[in-house]
Amino acid sequence: MRPAALALLAATALAGPASAADETSQIGYVNTALTNLGLTRSHRVVVERFEDPEVRNVACYIAQARTGGISGMVGVAEDPARFSLSCTATGPVEILPGAARGERGEVVHESSTSLFFKETRVHRFLDAQRNVVVYLAWSTKLVDGSPFSAMAVVPASVSPAGAQPAGR
Repeated sequence: MRPAALALLAATALAGPASAADETSQIGYVNTALTNLGLTRSHRVVVERFEDPEVRNVACYIAQARTGGISGMVGVAEDPARFSLSCTATGPVEILPGAARGERGEVVHESSTSLFFKETRVHRFLDAQRNVVVYLAWSTKLVDGSPFSAMAVVPASVSPAGAQPAGR
């Protein structure tokens, strides 16, 4: 392989997966432990916001542990598979026709938590019977036979005067 092709392959591997949502914004963070006498990035919990591209007026917030130290600064650390998730309606919730329906849901957010293979994913499920949108965050790393997970539920808007609720 030529050096340019190797460099492109390495950059792609280091970049990690793209988020299924259009944009993820870091809201803030707290340092949880000082590393290397403060000479490198500390261990922290980072709060990020993302929006579901197929459900209007829903903002989801995920808090995730991020490893500090030298390995965290250069992007080769494995972050712990611990997180929390909260989603809220920011206006009338509208489920677009392209939103996947069914028991497998649809990935709406991904973030890499190690250099290779470990990710945090958020799936969206539609519960048309209760007219809610369910978001499930889970880690692709198995811990004691089961991945860590967190869940949030957002009520969908009801259509006017006798029409079918959103998502049906």
